[in-house]
Amino acid sequence: MEIWQIWVIAALVFFIIEICTSGFAIACLSVGCLFSAVGAAFEISMTWQVAFFALGAFLAFIFIRPLVLKLMDKKSSGNKVTTNMDNVIGKKAVVTEKIESEGYGRVKIDGDDWKAKMEDDSEAEVGEKVTVISYESIILTVKK
Repeated sequence: MEIWQIWVIAALVFFIIEICTSGFAIACLSVGCLFSAVGAAFEISMTWQVAFFALGAFLAFIFIRPLVLKLMDKKSSGNKVTTNMDNVIGKKAVVTEKIESEGYGRVKIDGDDWKAKMEDDSEAEVGEKVTVISYESIILTVKK
């Protein structure tokens, strides 16, 4: 087996490891291995192959990694972290404890009990149906 083939195998191993991680850091080492494989194919010395590895990995960290991270960030929900709490917005809830004006009460959504306040500081009686419009921490804001 020739040395350039070993460099390519090392690059593949690094790419496989990268699949199990995030951040595109290990893949930069794989790019370095590919640089070395090209050098080895031209039969340069091992010292230069290691230098090519370092140069390739460095260039990948500086130029390729930021682009890949930015691309991955754009694909994730517009830089906004979404949680399951976002699923309650727009749902109908039943008031289980009277919501006082400028105060709090309780509502039930899908069997879960939540602390709630009214959007416009009005009141809601037990049994009334309200709609969730937002949340802050674990307190829902509802409207009739």
